[in-house]
Amino acid sequence: MIARFPQPQPVTTDAVIVGAGPVGLFQVFELGLLGLKAEVIDSLRGPGGQCTELYPDKPIYDIPAVPVCTGEELTQRLLEQIAPFSPGLHYGQEVTKVERQPCGRFLVGTSTGTLIDAGVVIIAAGVGAFQPRRLDAEGAADLEGHTLHYRVSDPGAFAGRDLVICGGGDSALDWAVALADKAKSLVLVHRRPEFRAAHATVEKLRHLQAEGRADIMIGNVQALDRADGKLVGVRVLSGDGLTRRVAADQVLVFFGLHPKLGPIAEWGLELERKALKVDTARFETSMPGIYAVGDINTYPGKKKLILSGFHEAALAAFAAKEHLSPGEKVRLQYTTTSPIMHRRLRVDSSSDTAAA
Repeated sequence: MIARFPQPQPVTTDAVIVGAGPVGLFQVFELGLLGLKAEVIDSLRGPGGQCTELYPDKPIYDIPAVPVCTGEELTQRLLEQIAPFSPGLHYGQEVTKVERQPCGRFLVGTSTGTLIDAGVVIIAAGVGAFQPRRLDAEGAADLEGHTLHYRVSDPGAFAGRDLVICGGGDSALDWAVALADKAKSLVLVHRRPEFRAAHATVEKLRHLQAEGRADIMIGNVQALDRADGKLVGVRVLSGDGLTRRVAADQVLVFFGLHPKLGPIAEWGLELERKALKVDTARFETSMPGIYAVGDINTYPGKKKLILSGFHEAALAAFAAKEHLSPGEKVRLQYTTTSPIMHRRLRVDSSSDTAAA
C-alpha cells in the first residue's frame, strides 16, 4: 500500500520504538551502540510504562547488579543510560498508522499528527496501549485531571485535603498508607472487604484505621457532589443498600490499567492470544522490518520478565542493523574495549588506549 500522509514533513530516523517502558528504553541503548538513531512513542504521558503507572514506589529485586530499585528509579537510570544517544521521545501519543513505503521504509503516524519516516519499527508496547480503568460515576469526566486523578505525580498536592481513594490493589493501599499522615482526612473505598494488596500493606492500613488516621468504607462510588463547580464529596453505595456521603475535595482512583492492543491489532501482524508471534533469533514479527520485544510478543518458552525483554532488545537491535545494512557484516563489539562504542557512549577511552 502506498502511504498517503498529510504534511508536515516527517522526522527521519533509523528506528521507531513503540513503547517507553523499561524494555523500550533499553532498546534505545542497544540500537545506539550499533549507531542507530531511535524515536520513541508512548500513549502514556511519561516514560516507564507499567513500572511507573502501577508501582512507581514498589521495590524490584530482579534487575541484574541492582539488588533493589523502584519502578521510578529503574526508569530514571535507563533514561540516564540512553542520554548519549539523544532519542526523540514522544509521550501522550498513540501510533495510529504504520505503512510500508515502496522503498521498504515505514511511515509512522500518531494520534497527535507526528509523522516519522523509519527504516524499522520495534514494538515494545507491553500488553498494548494502557488506559486507566475509569470511575463510572456521574460527573467524573469533568473533574478528571483537576480533582479526580488516576495517578499521583505530586504527593504534596494532597496535603491538608479531604481525600478519597478508590480501589483495593497495591497502588490504592500503598498511596492510602503513604498519604494518611498528609491528608486532612482519608477514606479508602473498596467494593469488598478483601484486598488484593500485599499483606503487610493491608495490616498497615488496618493499623491506621484503628488509630483513627484513615478509614475504610466497603461499597462503590455512585456520584460526585459539587458546589460552585468544585468537588465537595462523594456518595458511596454500601453493601447494606444505603448511600452514604463522604467529604472529599480530591479523589484518587486505582482500578488498574486496561491493556488494549489498539491499532497494533490492525497492522496485519500474526497474533497468538493477543500477542505478536516472533522468532527467537531476530524477534521479528510476520512482517519484515517490524520487531516485537517485551510482554507484547510470544514464542515457545516466553517468560514475561524485564530481564527477558532486555535480552530480546539486544537481539532485535542486531537484526534491525542487518535489515538496514543488507550484505554488511555486523560485528559484535564490547563496550569494555571498543573505541567505537566509547565514542557513541561519549566516554573517554584515551586512558585505556594508552594502557594498551
